[in-house]
This record gives sequence, structure tokens and C-alpha cells, in this order.
Amino acid sequence: MSSLNISKVAVGCASIDALRKRQQLRASNGMVPITTRFRPKRADELIGGSIYWIVKHRITARQRILGFADSEERKTIIQLDAELVTVRALPKRAHQGWRYLAAEDAPADFDGSDDELASFPPALLTKLSALALI
Repeated sequence: MSSLNISKVAVGCASIDALRKRQQLRASNGMVPITTRFRPKRADELIGGSIYWIVKHRITARQRILGFADSEERKTIIQLDAELVTVRALPKRAHQGWRYLAAEDAPADFDGSDDELASFPPALLTKLSALALI
């Protein structure tokens, strides 16, 4: 059985680079905490899955979910792996909060290994992927 995933809008991020910078500022000991008001009902199924970030109406990146913790303010902290993985962009409408995303519906990681794309500069590959062109 594969892990369950969630999708979430990267509010205030106009690009994957902006999301990457935001996550780097929050990272500590290989983990990035994000706070949410409510713990997902299926939290146990999400551990080992990923949060897929929506930027400009496209799923463009993901981070592995390491676990959940409670904050002193009675909120939930979702503990994410600090590594932000670019995925093959997939159009996705914006939504509030998170939405569950089954493994079979999640976009594949973008590793740039396609032979035809190998000669493209990494920055161009990232931009084309973010636009869902590759």
C-alpha cells in the first residue's frame, strides 16, 4: 500500500524559486515545519507521503511528510523533509487548506533525465516544467 499525499497552495509564492527560498528560511536539521489549524483526519496515512505544492494553478513541487506534532497554540505542525523536489507540472485549481491526493493521481518527479532534454540548462527545465510544458 502506498502512502497518501496532500496538495496545498503555496500562498504568496509567485514561483517555485520563491517557494524554495521560503522553505530554506524555515529549514532546521533537515526538516521544514508548516503550521495548520486542523490535523488531517488521515494523518497516519500521510506519513511517508508528500505534500504537493500548487504554484500559479500548477502542482510544481513536493516535499515528503515526515510526521505531525502539536504546537503550544493548539495547532498542528506538519513536519516536512527540507528537500523540495520538482515534479512534472500538473494543472490544479487553487483551493483552501489541503486536499488528499492518491499516489496514482500525483505527478511524477521531474529529474530531467529525458534524453532530448538533457542538453537544456537546469533553470530552463525548471521554468518549462513549472509552465507544464514538459
